[in-house]
Amino acid sequence: MRRIAVVNGPNLNLLGTREPEIYGTLTLAGIEARIAAYAAERGLEVRCEQYNGEGQIVDALHRLSAWAEGIVLNPAAYTHYAIAIRDAIAAIRIPVVEVHLTDLAERAKREPFRAISVTAEVCIAQIGGLGPDSYLRGIDALLAHAG
Repeated sequence: MRRIAVVNGPNLNLLGTREPEIYGTLTLAGIEARIAAYAAERGLEVRCEQYNGEGQIVDALHRLSAWAEGIVLNPAAYTHYAIAIRDAIAAIRIPVVEVHLTDLAERAKREPFRAISVTAEVCIAQIGGLGPDSYLRGIDALLAHAG
């Protein structure tokens, strides 16, 4: 594996100021810098993108599947109901790892709808609850999957 993409969903552009008690104070740019350094240490080229619209994420998955050999995806709120994103993951022929900054099971104790992920079943792994390190473990999962 030489090239991976990271796709972030809605509201993640607000990291650093959005509910810092839940998501921390690190910005998306800060997370992307960590991802880039981690990927470079492993000889990987990485592209990071963020979209608020479901259709934009579907388009990105289609487009990036022609460039990348694996995708780390944080679908954010779309995790719970975006069948179009689920279908896009199933349609592309590269592995996708679903990641989340928070632990969905813990969040579901307060917000029950967060217990459901419609995207996880078409991903090779789901990783969450590790803050920004969830992305790094997502990269590891792609590398392990590639052998």
